[in-house]
Amino acid sequence: MHTFTDLRQANLAGPTYVTLGNFDGLHLGHQALLIRARELAAASSAQTAIVTFNPHPFAILRPGQPLLTLTTPNERLMLAAALGVDIGVVHPFTLETTQLSARAFVELLQAHLGMAGLVVGPDFALGRNRSGDIPTLRTLGGELGFTVDIVEPIERAGIPARSSTIRDLLVEGAVEGAAALLGRPYNVTGDVARGDQRGRLLGSPTANIAVAAGKLLPANGVYATLTRLCTPARAWAFASVTNVGVRPTVDGQHHRVEAHLLDFPPAELPDNLYGQILSVEFIARLRGEKRFDSLDALSAQIQHDILQARHIFADLP
Repeated sequence: MHTFTDLRQANLAGPTYVTLGNFDGLHLGHQALLIRARELAAASSAQTAIVTFNPHPFAILRPGQPLLTLTTPNERLMLAAALGVDIGVVHPFTLETTQLSARAFVELLQAHLGMAGLVVGPDFALGRNRSGDIPTLRTLGGELGFTVDIVEPIERAGIPARSSTIRDLLVEGAVEGAAALLGRPYNVTGDVARGDQRGRLLGSPTANIAVAAGKLLPANGVYATLTRLCTPARAWAFASVTNVGVRPTVDGQHHRVEAHLLDFPPAELPDNLYGQILSVEFIARLRGEKRFDSLDALSAQIQHDILQARHIFADLP
């Protein structure tokens, strides 16, 4: 994928089929847009492009209501690239952006991406005060020479795939429901940082993962997870048990994500993961966060959590 950090950096002749939006989570609905753009592009030997924004528009439009996001802009582009999208643009969202008319915005898309077609959902709108709704965009397309293709929303079990719905599910700890709408398990990624090494004392050492600020974490609790590690030699995937929360039994003060990797380390890896980057995928919630009367009781519960997680992974393909 060829990437740009500003739409105005690109000067492509096209033709390009473009899909535009926040794409937070790049869920099944977003994926349907990208797949349709790819189909249209293939039929006319064109390219495909995704245009997303940084920061999330809510940060500018609703500064008093901070929004925790499902994906970073780079994660969105990586997911889009895996679907075969050719061009990725993370355009700065500023007060200036909010004042662009619908005509001005589509003219930017044509001038810098060679847009031949725009692929969007039925309730899509762009431009100042959302003036560029579907009828307006089709009128502009007839005048300026681009098509507008509509992709209907995607549902699972009667629930539309929407970023807001996925956030609500994760806040409740419903990671399996979130995964159904994402088309993959929800994940968090970060460097392994030094903790207080209390897990070693309890017989279950954990990797303390420094998650980027602004990333939404599932509800406090314990989860069966899949933890991925990429080394120069190969990519690893470990069944794991991950705690999200403040660890009330030991009077924890900070919100943490701590993953205990089952059957780690293999012979090829050292047991010290400090400085490595781990990605944790949330498969199932085992229980909520709880304060125990003693460290012995906590240790016994951890062993029960590990056994429960092993049963879950034994039943997975």
